[in-house]
Amino acid sequence: MLVHAALRAVGPIVGGADVVITALRDVVGPRGTILGYTDWQSEDEVLDDPAVRNEIPPFDPLSSRATRDNGFFPEMLRTTPGALRSGNPGASMAALGGRAEWFTADHALDYGYGPQSPLGKLVEADGKTLLLGCPWDRITLLHHAEHLADYFPKRIRRYESPVLVDGKTIWRQFEEFDTSHSPDGLPEDYFIGIVEQFLASGKGKRGTIGAASSVLVKAKEIVPFAVAWLEKALPKPVS
Repeated sequence: MLVHAALRAVGPIVGGADVVITALRDVVGPRGTILGYTDWQSEDEVLDDPAVRNEIPPFDPLSSRATRDNGFFPEMLRTTPGALRSGNPGASMAALGGRAEWFTADHALDYGYGPQSPLGKLVEADGKTLLLGCPWDRITLLHHAEHLADYFPKRIRRYESPVLVDGKTIWRQFEEFDTSHSPDGLPEDYFIGIVEQFLASGKGKRGTIGAASSVLVKAKEIVPFAVAWLEKALPKPVS
């Protein structure tokens, strides 16, 4: 289960925020796996500055912090004993539980939201996504739908970033579909509309966890729904 959480929305938790992870693990059971979208706390604004290039720490799945933009939950999950993390810097995910190794292994370094990613594996494993008290536009799984959908134009992002390989810093070129902005012609928060329409179709579940309004959806259901939605809303590629 891929979890996006706004922990403050849950309200007071006896035992602190770690109890949320304990509760999630109780729900999925010993063979289940909890995922969190970590990304990483990179220095994007100075990656192209030659004056500081050699001072930028490389991405290390074992130690690089999750981006602060995703809240506290991913970093808390990443640092929980037993958690593993995938190797694509910007698309990295932490996993804890029975299939953590499988989910985090062999994450494609280019096009890291595609089939060879924890998101692709979430669909393959018939997993779910939980939005725990957070806005519906935080649903990272829909970036996987963007990757799969056939529409035009798809913006491609190419960038160079430092990664740790065998203890040495290597600057590597990366290429992926640009997930930082919505496709041309769609509002920035269009993920919200997809989730709303998906729930209105009778699929997915709404509920309250603590004080947090929450949504639970199956990956195998919402991804094809979102792909069809995108392909209907956007122009077809020129043949």
